[in-house]
Amino acid sequence: MIQPFIDYLKFEKRYSEHTIRGYHDDLHQFFQYIEKEFGPLEVAEISSSFVRSWLASMKDNNLSSRSIRRKISSLKSFFKFQLLKGNLQQTPMTGISTPRVGKKLPVFVDQKDIQTLFTHIEFPDTWQGATDRLLLTIFYHTGMRLSELINLKESQVNFGNNTIKVLGKGNKERIIPFSPGLASDIKTYLRGKQDIPGNPGREYLLTNEGGKKLYSKYAYLAVKKYLSQITTVEKKSPHVLRHSFATHLMNAGADLNSVKELLGHSSLAATQLYTHNSIEKLKEVFKKSHPKA
Repeated sequence: MIQPFIDYLKFEKRYSEHTIRGYHDDLHQFFQYIEKEFGPLEVAEISSSFVRSWLASMKDNNLSSRSIRRKISSLKSFFKFQLLKGNLQQTPMTGISTPRVGKKLPVFVDQKDIQTLFTHIEFPDTWQGATDRLLLTIFYHTGMRLSELINLKESQVNFGNNTIKVLGKGNKERIIPFSPGLASDIKTYLRGKQDIPGNPGREYLLTNEGGKKLYSKYAYLAVKKYLSQITTVEKKSPHVLRHSFATHLMNAGADLNSVKELLGHSSLAATQLYTHNSIEKLKEVFKKSHPKA
């Protein structure tokens, strides 16, 4: 029952591997539960009460409301697909309520700490050190997602007008400008590739010493390693650098629509979270500066 839906997400909706894996895992867990508790069932035999039973079991196991929301979303998409294919007359998701989740403000690194990262932290004089430094630099200078950066190809970097063509979620393209300083860093890195024995591949921009593109886990651990040296924020991930990119733009007066385009958000709702961080910054300045604060 699951595979035709997964193929639909992959070939028609063109979702990312990460998103597809999430849908697959959610549905696999659901049908495992259904079979264990109620026996093998056809898709048309699954009712709302079965879905509620699964959701209740997850709540009993202290699964977060955010995770439960995602699983409900996966089921809604799956049963909507079954309706489209004529396998159902009515979706069992009717009447299934979604738990409310409070919005978390994006975690970001202070500008002074970012300055410390790129001016005072020493990166090893090795290919790995050069790769790690450029990895962090591009994350902060462009606000790219992890998957976008590790899959970034040399051909997507345009030195003629200092822009990068990024392939984002849903295979949507966007253009991100970059500074002359970053252009110089990338050119230095590319020249360094030519000196590596074995003639590493030139397809992907960031590579290991063997010329292979980086793994997601490698990039995540590299960011965590260096952020740990300059900040005490709890989360230290590539996404925190993306949040920092957006927050620093907003604090400097960038308009919301421009930040939305740079981040590749499909709607303003996601980008508006960064305005809250800007308001908090204004409150802080007011509190420290105004005589009546």
